[in-house]
Amino acid sequence: MKRKMLAGAAALASLSLAACAGGSGGAEAEGQIDYWLWDSNQQPAYQQCADAFHEANPDLTVKITQRGWDDYWSALTTAFSSGTGPDVFTDHVSKYPEFVANGQLLALDEHIADVDLDQYSPGLADLWVAQDGKRYGLPKDWDTVAIFYNQEMVADAGLSDKDMQDLAWNPDDGGTYEETIARLTVDANGVRGDEPGFDKENVAVYGLGIPGAGYENGQTEWSMYTATTGWTHTDENPWGTHYNYDDPRFQDTIAWWYSLIEKGYAPPLETTIGASVNDNFGAGKSAINISGDWMLSTYFGYDGVDVGLAPTPTGPNGQRASMFNGLADSVWAGTDNPEGAAKWVAFLGSTDCQDLVGAAGVVFPAITSSAELATKAFAEKGIDVSPFTTHVEDGTTFLFPVTDHASDVHAIMTPAMDEVLGGKADVGSLTEANDQVNALFD
Repeated sequence: MKRKMLAGAAALASLSLAACAGGSGGAEAEGQIDYWLWDSNQQPAYQQCADAFHEANPDLTVKITQRGWDDYWSALTTAFSSGTGPDVFTDHVSKYPEFVANGQLLALDEHIADVDLDQYSPGLADLWVAQDGKRYGLPKDWDTVAIFYNQEMVADAGLSDKDMQDLAWNPDDGGTYEETIARLTVDANGVRGDEPGFDKENVAVYGLGIPGAGYENGQTEWSMYTATTGWTHTDENPWGTHYNYDDPRFQDTIAWWYSLIEKGYAPPLETTIGASVNDNFGAGKSAINISGDWMLSTYFGYDGVDVGLAPTPTGPNGQRASMFNGLADSVWAGTDNPEGAAKWVAFLGSTDCQDLVGAAGVVFPAITSSAELATKAFAEKGIDVSPFTTHVEDGTTFLFPVTDHASDVHAIMTPAMDEVLGGKADVGSLTEANDQVNALFD
C-alpha cells in the first residue's frame, strides 16, 4: 500500500512494546528481533503476532517500534546509514528498489523456500522480486481505494446512498460524478455549487477533499480516473523504464481534476499542504474523500459522522478502477540475526499471523483466506467493505508502479504538479517534467 499510510502519520511519537511481559530490554538483547511499522491502527494486531511468535519460538522476542509515515522513512534511512537499522521492517514497493540498489536488504529466497507463494492474492508476491531475480519481501496485506462520504450531507443535498453507488466520470464534463461533487459543495451562505450565486471564494464545505501530496503515483488522488482512460504510469509494470506523464489522456484528466479547484468544488492547493484530508472530512469540511481501505478505522472513528462507502466512479472505458498495492516485510542486510529475522518474516507471512490481523478488522491480509476473515470482522462492526473488495473480485485493479529512481521521480513530479494545481502552469508543462523523469533511465 503509495501506500501512504496517513493513519500512521497521525502518530508522531515512537512507541515501542516488547512482545511479552518477560521480554528482555535493550536493542542489543540476545534473541531480540527489532521490528518497525508505521500504522498505529495495525500495531495491536501485530503485537498479537509477536506474542504468538514468541510462544512458538521462546528463544526469540520481537520488539515493535511504531512511527508515523514521514518520520518512519527518514528514521529508517538514518538507521541504515548509521548501522542501527531494525532487523525487520514494513516495506513499500515505492521504496524497496532503492534499498536493493544500495545493498540494504537481505534476499529472502534461501530462508523462505518452504513458503507457499500461491496463498497470496494474485500479483502481490511478484511485486517483491527485484530485477536481480531475488525476493526481498513477503506480502503482508493489500489495499484498494473507494469513496468515503458523509451520509448526512448526501441526504441534505437530496441525494441517496444508491446515487453514490452509481457515479460515472469522464474528463470532458466530469459526468454525474462532478454533478454530485458540485451538489455537495456549499458556500458560507448555504448556496450549493450547482446553484446560482455560489461563491467559490468563500466555501464552507467542499464536495471533494483532496490530499496535498502523492502526485507521482496518485493512488488516492487521480489514478482511479486515469486508469479508466486506458492510461498507464509506465511502459510496463513492474520495472518499467518509461513514464507517460506526457500522454494526452493523463494531462486531460489532470486538467479536469484542477478544474474542480477552479470551480470551488475542491480546496485550493495551498490549503491542503500539511493538512490532514481525513481530519478535514471528520470536521465536516468535505463531503467526499477518496482513500484506501487502510483508513477505514480512522474514517469510521470520527464522532458524530455517519460514514458511507461507495466504489470509485465508472470511467470512459465503462469500468471502475483502483490501484492495487501490497506491503511486505523485509529484512535489513545489516541484521545480526538473519535466521531469526527471516523466521519472523515467514511468520508474518503465514496464516498464523495474518488470521490474527484479519480478525482484527483493520486491513485486508495478503493471504486470501485471511482477507475473508477481515471482511467478516468489518461486517461485525457494521461496515460493508464491498466497495473495496469489488475491485479484486471484478478484476478492475492495476498494480502500483514499481521502478527504479522512485525518489527522483517524486522530486521532479511533485513541484511540477504543484505548479499546475496551484494555477501557475498549464497542464502541458508536465511534458517537460516527463522528459526529466525519463532521462533518469537513460
